[in-house]
Amino acid sequence: MVSEARKLHIIEEILKLNSESTLATIENFLKKEKKEDRKVTKTKSAFREFSGIWSKEEAAEIENIIEESCETINPDDWK
Repeated sequence: MVSEARKLHIIEEILKLNSESTLATIENFLKKEKKEDRKVTKTKSAFREFSGIWSKEEAAEIENIIEESCETINPDDWK
């Protein structure tokens, strides 16, 4: 509820404004924030689509494969 009260207070303050430039600045800020929110939402939803699809066994298997193949240093590779 606190955030709802804050929103109402901001709306009240905006209604009192007489400056076109201040209103334009607020509008531009809100447009920019909407664009940022869309980017974050797309990123989150794309990740959430795959979150939790592996069982614990499958995740452990993948982790082992990564450890064996990616964390092994072959000294001949540096030559």
